[in-house]
Amino acid sequence: MDKQAEYGNMANRGKYKKLYHWLNTLEVREQRATFGDVERVIGFGLPKSARLHRPWWANQKAGGHSHALAWLMAGWKTTEVDMEAEQLLFQREQPQRAETIRLDEAWPVRTVGAWPAGLSLSREDIYEDRA
Repeated sequence: MDKQAEYGNMANRGKYKKLYHWLNTLEVREQRATFGDVERVIGFGLPKSARLHRPWWANQKAGGHSHALAWLMAGWKTTEVDMEAEQLLFQREQPQRAETIRLDEAWPVRTVGAWPAGLSLSREDIYEDRA
């Protein structure tokens, strides 16, 4: 299992999985939340370090912190963390741009020559009542 899949599995099954699922249901680009809102979503109180140390809200996958993986693997990041007001802004990450593939590379067009003599199709032929 690659690291990305492992992180996704951890977020989906970890202690903060309700946060992961909640963020996945949002259809907005930004979601302002209080620490209390986050607690209501996850169903338990945040640890003291969430209220005392700004790095708790860091967008860091390394180290496998289950709380950070919850928002990161759902495609969000934390910004504007106000420790005094106990609120933050979740911002949806820009999706990674898929590699652009030219259509003629995916489905090459090859000419095979002219239409055979006598083969034609006109609008009248298409809509002609053939009853």
